[in-house]
Amino acid sequence: MANKPVPTGKYAVGTITYTVYNDREEVLAPGTMRSVPARVYYPCEKAAVQGRAKSRYMTRDVAAAIKKYMNAPINYDKIEAAGENVSDCYENAPRIPGENFPLIMFNHGLASYREANSFLCLELASQGYVVISVGHPYDGASTQLDDGTAIELYKETMKKQYEPFLPGAAAILKLTMTKASNRELAEKFDILQKKYCRYINSRIEEWTKDTLTALAYAKENLTDLIDFGCGIGVTGHSMGGATAYMLCLDHEEFVCGVNLDGAPFGNNKGKIQRKPFLQISCKINLRAETRAFIDHSDVVYGALFDKMQHIAFSDMKHMIPIKLLVGGMDPDVMHESVCRLHREMFDTYLKKTKDHPVIQGSEGVTITEYPPDVVATD
Repeated sequence: MANKPVPTGKYAVGTITYTVYNDREEVLAPGTMRSVPARVYYPCEKAAVQGRAKSRYMTRDVAAAIKKYMNAPINYDKIEAAGENVSDCYENAPRIPGENFPLIMFNHGLASYREANSFLCLELASQGYVVISVGHPYDGASTQLDDGTAIELYKETMKKQYEPFLPGAAAILKLTMTKASNRELAEKFDILQKKYCRYINSRIEEWTKDTLTALAYAKENLTDLIDFGCGIGVTGHSMGGATAYMLCLDHEEFVCGVNLDGAPFGNNKGKIQRKPFLQISCKINLRAETRAFIDHSDVVYGALFDKMQHIAFSDMKHMIPIKLLVGGMDPDVMHESVCRLHREMFDTYLKKTKDHPVIQGSEGVTITEYPPDVVATD
């Protein structure tokens, strides 16, 4: 935790949380209703946070879950004693009177947690965005509600990623090593997910509903903080990235999106992506993520990160010093590149402060721009 990156924007970052306790049935816990927790990161004046204590990064429950599901060697008591269990944001920091900011919705990955990409969220907030990171009960390693409840990952989740697991896992591994065109690979992935991934596809539907639920709360309660007039941006890691793709496909108010190394699970075949989109990938997963590069009428970019592993597109890149798990790319180089690409997309298509994004390669990052490629009908 000591080597975490520091936000570079002109704003300090405030944070609040909220939980929506709604009337949607929780399908993974029959007889209960699904709750949707969210953490808000928002810009505030640096002078207004002088002398304030920073927010805690994780609870003991989250630390235990990260260790269990991500193999991260986190000693909660040690980081607490060292004063390292802090995030570069401030609870309930004063908002800037008379100012509101564009909104970006974020979704974490499967078996991850709401603050798993906090370093990215903090950077975007420091640059003048409100970022709402949505938690997904029973799908996260540990999901924290505002009433103090901590909900751990549904016990069947990991083996239900593929059903049956071994043939499904073998099929996805084979796909990642297959040489074919982007369209051929996307077709193969669609066949694979329909055969083996019914459970994951059903969770994508739930995550979409979760995001819209968290968004509806923000529209009702955070109008003094958020400028909804320019539309909404969306991003996410892994399954959260697949959710970002689906939200841009199906909901007009989402005007642009980014997918951080997420295979495009979900009912997306036959649909056309009409929003500017950025697909970020590591080499091992690229051939399972080509859906983003086909069937689109607006600009799509692909960013391929060398020497990266899937989990490294989260805060874990700075927290797990094991190359086998997070790859060999320098964590600060990775973070700067991921943040820069997000800023270019959202500054152009959400904040609209420039005519076109400067999506360029850098150390260990290769960029491909894909021209419109419309074949599907929606």
